[in-house]
Amino acid sequence: MSRRTTSIIAALAAVPLFVALAGCATASSDAGSGDSGSTEGQVVKIGVVGKGDPQWPAFVDAAAEEGIEVEIVDFGSYEQPNPALSEGEIDLNQFQHIVYLAGYNEDSGSDLTPVGSTAIYPLGLYSTKFDDVDSIPEGETVAVPDDASNQARALLVLQSAGLVELKSGGTIFSDLADVDTDKSKVKVTALEAALIPTSLPDVAAAIINNDFVEDAGLTFDDAIAQDDPEDPNALPYVNIFAARADDADNETYLKLVEIFQTDEDVQAALLESSGNTAVAVQTPVADLVASLAKVQKDTAANK
Repeated sequence: MSRRTTSIIAALAAVPLFVALAGCATASSDAGSGDSGSTEGQVVKIGVVGKGDPQWPAFVDAAAEEGIEVEIVDFGSYEQPNPALSEGEIDLNQFQHIVYLAGYNEDSGSDLTPVGSTAIYPLGLYSTKFDDVDSIPEGETVAVPDDASNQARALLVLQSAGLVELKSGGTIFSDLADVDTDKSKVKVTALEAALIPTSLPDVAAAIINNDFVEDAGLTFDDAIAQDDPEDPNALPYVNIFAARADDADNETYLKLVEIFQTDEDVQAALLESSGNTAVAVQTPVADLVASLAKVQKDTAANK
C-alpha cells in the first residue's frame, strides 16, 4: 500500500480516508481478461487511494512513453478498490499490502493476486518524552493502533525494540492478549489509529501509522524504532499491484509493473510522496504469491 495503506485489514489496508468515491470507472478496459496483445488504443484503469500523490502523474507519463495509456482511478477509502477490481470496474489496483489482500480474498471469496511489488513502508515508534528506546522506564505505557493488522505489526516492532515479549514469538495475528506482561518492559494499550497523535503526550511512546505522523507534529526521522524492511517477516507488508487471477500473466500489466519499478522519475516521486520512508522493492512475483497463499491460509485458520 502506499503509505496510506499502512493500516491494512480493516483498513492495512489501512488508515481509512473517509471521503466520497471519486472517478470509479464502470467497465474494465480491453487490456484485461488475459489479453497480452498490443496495447494500442487501450486504456488501463488502475485504482489507487490518493490520486494526487506525485508518483501517479510521473507513472502515467512514463507509461505513455511506452505506448500504454493509463487512467488513474481515485478511491476515497481502502475498502473500495478491491471490490472494484473484482467486479471489473478497473484493471489493476495499487494501494495495499499482502496482509490486506489476503483478508479481502478470504472474506469475499475473491482470487485477486499480486502481479508486482512497489515498496514497503516501515512502521515507526515515536515519543515526545524520550529520545531512544533504552530511555523508556520500565512500567511505562506504549500505545499501538487498535485495528487488527496494524496492531500485530506494531507489537512486532515493540518486540524487536525490546519493549515487549510476545507469548507466541509474534505473528501477523498477534494482539494484546499475546503480550507476556511478566516478561515485558512496558504496558501496551490500543487506541484508534487516528487518535494516537493527539494522545502521544499521555503515553511514553506510540506506534503511529505513517499517514498520521505529521498530525503529531513529527517527521519520519523522529522515529526511535521501526521494523526492518529486510526482515523476511516483513514480506507480508510489501505493497503490491493486484490483478484478477485471469490477468496474472497479462503482458501489458507486467510491463506497467516494470515501468513503476524502474523509471527514475516514478521512483523519485514515490520517495517524495512517502516523506522519504518508502523502501522500493522488486520482490519476485512468485514470492508474493506464495506469501499471499500462506497469509490467506493463516487468516482462514485464525477466524
